[in-house]
Amino acid sequence: MLSRTADHLYWMARYMERAENIARMLDVQHQARLLPQSPQQARRGWEALLGICALGAEYRRHHAQVEGAAVLEFMVVDANNPFNIASCLRAARENARAVRGALTTEVWETVNQSWLEFGRLSAGGQWRSDPTALFEWVKLRSHLSRGVTTGTMLQDEAYHFLRIGTFLERADNTARLLDVSFREEPAGTAPQLHEAPRAPGRQDFYHWSAILRSMSGFEVYRRVYRDVIEPEKVLELLMLRRDMPRSLSACVGELVRNLERVASEQSGETLRRAGRLQADLAFGRIDEIRATGLHAYLSHFLERINDLGVRIGRDFLVPVTP
Repeated sequence: MLSRTADHLYWMARYMERAENIARMLDVQHQARLLPQSPQQARRGWEALLGICALGAEYRRHHAQVEGAAVLEFMVVDANNPFNIASCLRAARENARAVRGALTTEVWETVNQSWLEFGRLSAGGQWRSDPTALFEWVKLRSHLSRGVTTGTMLQDEAYHFLRIGTFLERADNTARLLDVSFREEPAGTAPQLHEAPRAPGRQDFYHWSAILRSMSGFEVYRRVYRDVIEPEKVLELLMLRRDMPRSLSACVGELVRNLERVASEQSGETLRRAGRLQADLAFGRIDEIRATGLHAYLSHFLERINDLGVRIGRDFLVPVTP
């Protein structure tokens, strides 16, 4: 496969996945506004969301204060933000158009229609009265895009590069969300190892359930653990459970499987590093991770994911000029 074709497929998948991830985070934070909280807590929530996306500095370049309505506008349609939902859907569509011949008609029409319909939905500004409806629509279009890809495309190199882009982006987003969420956890929710567990309160429940819902993990948690929501179990589900579709372990596992299918002579080191990361997650334990420092672990994970992205670009895709 031509490297330029692989590049467009890879980034088409990444941008579609990124649009969905942004919609998930915005929806959770928007729903949190309905809960009792102080203005300071609300502001910290929006600041944390900007931090997950590494857009805090870009936001402050155009806005004096962090406010919910302004952040929603910035993360959905603001032309000053090159990484919001509108920008991601447009970039996904442009990448799909560039490799129209490598896609089935169903995949192309799904991506193209997503961009066109989003333009109609956002043009009049009606979405501001019910942002949740727009976020659900974005998630549905992303699900549809992946489903049509799996159901209609030949599982050749084009398919595998789409999957590589999807799961690399998802792993990055999951790690960012967990890092910020556990640094913002309610005071006292995570007892030290020598302390006895305490009964979780209402604030704890809403905090952890919001994290789970943002990852489509609330019902899964109830089914797997059949217990009250506890931080350690949330971490275990979203980091180490290979049967949880959005967990770090599941994402890296899919990344390795698809890298193996497109492996070449120059990609041996990339595959080795991806396999090493998969093994670390497969044999990791939450108590050991928390004892050594969750933030340090997730920061190192993000560095390794970023390194894999750079290496994939160097091994298979169009070289990026520094």
